[in-house]
Amino acid sequence: MTVCITGLGAATCLGLSYKDLWAGLCSGKSGISRIGGFDPTSFKCQIAGQIPEFSIRDYVPKSIRKTTKLMSRDIEIAIIAANEAFKDADLKTKAFDEQNVTINPKRSAIILGANSISCDLLEIAPSIVKGVVDGKFNIHKWGTDSIETVTPLWLLKYLPNMLACHIGIIHDLQGPSNTITCAESAGLLAIGEAFQIIARGDAELALAGGGESKVNPIVHMRQSLLKRANDDCNDNPTEACRPFDQNANGCIFGEAAGCIVMEDSGRAKSRNAKVYATVAGFGESCSINANYQALEPDGKGVQYAIESALENAKIKPEQIDLVIPHGTAVVSDDIAEAAGIRNALGGWGEKVPVFPTKSMVSNTGSGAGAVDVVAACCAIKDGVIPAAKNCTAVHKDCKLNIVKEQIKKKINYVLCTTYTYGGQTAAIVVKSE
Repeated sequence: MTVCITGLGAATCLGLSYKDLWAGLCSGKSGISRIGGFDPTSFKCQIAGQIPEFSIRDYVPKSIRKTTKLMSRDIEIAIIAANEAFKDADLKTKAFDEQNVTINPKRSAIILGANSISCDLLEIAPSIVKGVVDGKFNIHKWGTDSIETVTPLWLLKYLPNMLACHIGIIHDLQGPSNTITCAESAGLLAIGEAFQIIARGDAELALAGGGESKVNPIVHMRQSLLKRANDDCNDNPTEACRPFDQNANGCIFGEAAGCIVMEDSGRAKSRNAKVYATVAGFGESCSINANYQALEPDGKGVQYAIESALENAKIKPEQIDLVIPHGTAVVSDDIAEAAGIRNALGGWGEKVPVFPTKSMVSNTGSGAGAVDVVAACCAIKDGVIPAAKNCTAVHKDCKLNIVKEQIKKKINYVLCTTYTYGGQTAAIVVKSE
């Protein structure tokens, strides 16, 4: 069964819609700036990819606006992307028009990628203080005194499955539901699972993608301690993230959500839906480096996922017109990923156009892969491969054909890849209709 992509949605540092995302990517605009979500003065890296200001109450039905009190930032941005994807697909759900719903809730799946959600420090700090004895945190006092100051519903804001839960309630999606918690690979893995669910007939429609906010002091601290974050470009944030470049010096983290509506081809055709692309193939693998803090040097996990996706799509490497890689700008990981891409694609691996996005949208964790798939669909629709930003000279050990100037051409197949430090890798091939 052919699975079509009929709706796109995104919330990124380039704007609150997929059109803002695509326009920004095509114009070489960076959404990376000084952190405004918290005071970053004490951090070496003080920049991030932050989503523009919004009020989540504008994105949920009036009847359930009280539930916004139980929404973390991750949940909120995923709701924005999901709303746009359904509207873009020209579908009416319970959220938009209860009397004229155009989906079958029982046959509509929701599969989203998410990550562990760090709590708001200002929200939990008073409880932590109550657990302090003689200047030190005491776990026993936390269990007796501090816990009483925490609202019983507090945890509901920070469970990863609550992204899919809230969106499922808002749009009344009653079919298969799952949450993939595999860090940066989660969004792409969620789309892959949704593809498989529709292909085997367990649903006729699915909302898939992922979302995460890494603009959080706890998350930011961890990435800095692991020495993944670039800390020498605070005064020049738009040039900080340089995937595959010889002057790359670390990643910039941010927040984003990307969602797509997927339908079986029969349903899409019957309602005369616009189709951005079809999912041609999907692959995944697991290859854990002994040093879990970095991708394995030979990039075998990336290679295996790509090979599996190509086999699933029944195409040859040279049929790929564009690669959108993970590309974090952590030098050792870029080199490893490049090796995986080249080994999977053979000689074509050094020739195929490669367009990394994180130089403009930052590393958005569980939202990253889904945002890249949205970009892939836009590239196919418009016949455009944007120029990469901040890659003036490709690192000698990467040997990829990073796009230096915008290319206009017919695009048939796009390959998107992603990986995590836990070993999970994923690759998906999307095809023009």
